[in-house]
Amino acid sequence: MTDAPPLLLVSDHMEGSVHRVTVPDGTETGRLTGRHLSEHAGFLALPDGRVACVDDRRGELLVLDPFGDEMVETAIPVAVPAEHLACDPSGRWVAVTTGLGKNGEPWSDLLTVVDRTTGDAARVRTRVGEPGVTVLGNGDPLIVLRHREPGALAAHRFADLLSAPPGCPAVTPHTCLRLPDDGHGDAQAPYSAQVFAATGEGVHRARRAGDALVPEPVIPWGSPARGWYLRLDPRRPVLWSTLRGGAVNPLRWPEWTNQAWRHDLETDRTTLTELGPGLVFRLALARHHTAFTRIHPDGDELILLDADGTARRVPLPAMDGAPRRGGTPWEGVQRRAVAASPGSDWVAVTRGGHGEIHVFDARTGSEAARLKLDTPLRHGGHAMLRTRTDGAEGDPVGR
Repeated sequence: MTDAPPLLLVSDHMEGSVHRVTVPDGTETGRLTGRHLSEHAGFLALPDGRVACVDDRRGELLVLDPFGDEMVETAIPVAVPAEHLACDPSGRWVAVTTGLGKNGEPWSDLLTVVDRTTGDAARVRTRVGEPGVTVLGNGDPLIVLRHREPGALAAHRFADLLSAPPGCPAVTPHTCLRLPDDGHGDAQAPYSAQVFAATGEGVHRARRAGDALVPEPVIPWGSPARGWYLRLDPRRPVLWSTLRGGAVNPLRWPEWTNQAWRHDLETDRTTLTELGPGLVFRLALARHHTAFTRIHPDGDELILLDADGTARRVPLPAMDGAPRRGGTPWEGVQRRAVAASPGSDWVAVTRGGHGEIHVFDARTGSEAARLKLDTPLRHGGHAMLRTRTDGAEGDPVGR
């Protein structure tokens, strides 16, 4: 079967809409309204081109079919505000953790588990916080929650949680591993049943053995900086992150250093690439390139790393309301989202507040199209680019 052309899903989570757009021509072929997706939980790639996400206002896990006539295939009630979203490698068993939402400190301890095949779902209580989550497979899935303060990897049998009685009962982990208290960033390698957690001292890893987790050596960052974001490359056995260094004070964000961190799980070799100062966070994986956006008062840019680690830098037009010197890069400012598909050479970058999407050809760095939506994409929105058979589901954690 010939794969369908790439489709871009763009969520304006502030306005409450999801746009389905063809790439690169920019034809809008569908739209959801009244849907305020969790930007933090992000989009989760599922098999057969499906996509999962969470509507934070309605409290629903949505399974979308970007290539179908009706975009919403399934809607299942879940606890919100959604913090992290993950599934097992088959895409059948899904977990949603809860976080701060619009609150000053963590307050919810609810975890929702869903069996997509049967539609069964259950809610249980774990620990107040903002836990990361992965779902390890091998037939009888194991949910692994990454907790902070005190840091831990807490494993629960999925079947036990799914069969919990009504009333959101508190649950006890089947097994626990100690972690540093500053964990932030989660990934898993489905082919090896390994789970990874980013901390200040490096990437902690553990391997599933039955219903237990066996710790393995920590992967050092190889830099004074650290990663706050971690993802598996579905194209090859590689972990990616962006290392941030410099002053802790967010008011000094223009001075932050940034490095692309690439760790080959087969060779145990780490490669660092300098990205430049400012704000760099999430990344996107195209067919042959890895894409980053860098925000800085002196000018923003798209950075495309090829397989050899060579960086191509492409200037991006400034955003009205962008982060400024003397302020933080988080509160009340515009940002950018970046999206790519491992089955395509296109890379999409949003221009927060302007309702614009820039589509680039990663092979040349040239801008192929500039799309204009009729919603502003405040805070940058969120985006996902997919082809039906791109294999993006090889990374079973929401991004």
